[in-house]
Amino acid sequence: MTTLTHATTAPAPGFTERYLLEPALTADPYGYLDALRATRPVYWSALHRAWLVTGHAQVMHCLRDPAFSAERVRPLMDAVPEGAREDAGRAFGILSRWMVFNDPPNHRRLRQAFQEQFSARAIGRYRAFVGRATRAMLARRAAPGRTGELLADVARPLPALVFARWLGVPQAHSPSFWYWNARVGDLILGAAQEEREYRTSLQSLVNLEDYLADLVRQRRAEPKDDLISSVLAQGRIGTSVSEEEFVGMLTQMAFAGGETTSNLIANTVRALLTHPEALAAVRAEPELVPAAVEETLRHDGPSKMSVRTVARDVELDGEALRTGDRVFLVTAAANRDPERFPDPGTFDVRRDNAASHLGLGFGAHFCIGAALARLVAGVVVDVLVREYPALRLTDHAHAWQPSLLNRALTALPVRY
Repeated sequence: MTTLTHATTAPAPGFTERYLLEPALTADPYGYLDALRATRPVYWSALHRAWLVTGHAQVMHCLRDPAFSAERVRPLMDAVPEGAREDAGRAFGILSRWMVFNDPPNHRRLRQAFQEQFSARAIGRYRAFVGRATRAMLARRAAPGRTGELLADVARPLPALVFARWLGVPQAHSPSFWYWNARVGDLILGAAQEEREYRTSLQSLVNLEDYLADLVRQRRAEPKDDLISSVLAQGRIGTSVSEEEFVGMLTQMAFAGGETTSNLIANTVRALLTHPEALAAVRAEPELVPAAVEETLRHDGPSKMSVRTVARDVELDGEALRTGDRVFLVTAAANRDPERFPDPGTFDVRRDNAASHLGLGFGAHFCIGAALARLVAGVVVDVLVREYPALRLTDHAHAWQPSLLNRALTALPVRY
């Protein structure tokens, strides 16, 4: 990638570029992102060697335009230390079958195999189960008056329990299943740094595929009431989508199934507990819980950005983007664009247009698991705000995981 073509992106006077993973921006990126968007919504960052796209209209354009490709397996592979490369071939073959790393029309073909199972109507039948599981989990871990840690008590284990049940993973296999998922997350989200960590992550992805391939074989022989059996019953696997592609996509869903929802629960609870007027409104009108979840997705959602690669030379907002350039679509900034959202820094559970946020993507790459994430987060938040009237934050400072992609607390200490 040459920097010569990016000479037009000199910052405005008074603006100083900063590294997005510096501790202060990990803790609170929004003031800086607002300044960046106001300075130049399409900005070449020499620090990140990528274009930072922060305007709502500009991010929407990129999510629609096929010139911005989601295929980024090669950059992930290039980051692997030389000593771990011998383990990487099969693992990156698996990643190449993830929908999130494919462009249309291949993305559409892969997605169609799961479309029916991920519809809001299909997901809705799990609402009662999620409610029972939430209450049972909180009854064991969150006695009134007790001090606890909301991520560990419910925000992490509850989505994992629901997703494993939905996918069809037996409870006895959960420890290995979620360990492999966590290590795959280290690879995808950039937490793996040393050769040993890369080796562990790559092997975990292989182990996850082997496990899910065996589970698919079992469900072919003996179907059950779960996602795998339901997709197999449709008859697309082995015809429009190969079994290898199917298993590869299941590894993506296994990885994505818990992380986003866990962070959405924690971020929504934190937003409500730090905005007493919003919490009072939701307690007075519990039907506002879904709106609180949507406003969290806009205001402080679990995803900060997605990554694209320029597939052909293209102009965006007067800037010349060249083939091969990396592009960071900073949805955390786009979701606070004052040209799209009035008073964008305010957390408002009665906001009229909150649902037009980009917190779950848009268009072809709109999050396929959005209905499940919304349902699980909504049920958990509803139970907490209605049935735990004394719920409040403790005085502990909040720390965030250092990630370009995710907006994830390390812990959320509360008093129930």
